Amino acid sequence: MLIAMAGLPGAGKSTIAALVGRRLGVATVSVDPLESAILTAGIDPDQPTGLAAYLVAETLADAILAAGQTVIVDAVNAVGPAREQWVRLAAKHKVPLRFVEIECSDPEVHRRRLEKRRRNLAHLAEPTWHAVEQSLEEYAEWSGEAALAPRVTLDSVHPIDANAERAIAFVTD
Repeated sequence: MLIAMAGLPGAGKSTIAALVGRRLGVATVSVDPLESAILTAGIDPDQPTGLAAYLVAETLADAILAAGQTVIVDAVNAVGPAREQWVRLAAKHKVPLRFVEIECSDPEVHRRRLEKRRRNLAHLAEPTWHAVEQSLEEYAEWSGEAALAPRVTLDSVHPIDANAERAIAFVTD
């Protein structure tokens, strides 16, 4: 199975993805550390490093699926082309695709979490609250094949364990 996370920066995707991955015993491929590695390698930050990180994540997820294993892809997946790449990858391997979208319904909680976050990713700055607000404006409606894929939306104001259990129930149903 391919499990693709989606949601704004700082909403709680990585935290929930990591917990679900541990509980299910499946690999989690996260785009942000990949982008950090690309930048650490000396690729100019003016280059499309975010796109490159998505393509590297897809390559890793492809290899994991080819090995017959489930994988979680942890990424913002804010636009149609990003979501559709997971639709194509799941179809290629003839595996189920599940989107787990994370939102934070309380902007103040979201902002506090974002401002406290310290991931220590080399060459990759934490997004500002202003950047998250801009991302919200650019966050596309679900459309195309991705809109037809099973999706659950979880609110990260709820306890992490409850959200992880809801995600696990959704992907194992």
